[in-house]
Amino acid sequence: MLAGAALVLAGCATTPRLIAGETWPELEPLLAVSLGRHGLTIRIQSRGCADRANMVFRVDRKDGRAVVAFARRRLETCKGPKGWADFTFSYEELGLRRGERIVIANPVISPSA
Repeated sequence: MLAGAALVLAGCATTPRLIAGETWPELEPLLAVSLGRHGLTIRIQSRGCADRANMVFRVDRKDGRAVVAFARRRLETCKGPKGWADFTFSYEELGLRRGERIVIANPVISPSA
């Protein structure tokens, strides 16, 4: 359920094309990405103790696009039931500009993966 094709700030978001064999294992796998009027929401796997303050992001600009990547500062160590957590980041907070094309660098996986 990647909302990557949705329009945002008159731009669009897509997932990047990796070079054959290229992986970014340090990036947090996302269950979903949704783009709203004022921000971008990511859904991550969680056992109940995921914390937005533990999430970090990086924005790089390349070829007229803003490439956005998310990672956790620390691994989640609680033992609750498998679930998910949603975190929203404002476009302003991410440093994104109106009309800018957005690419999500994280892998988007199915919840059963």
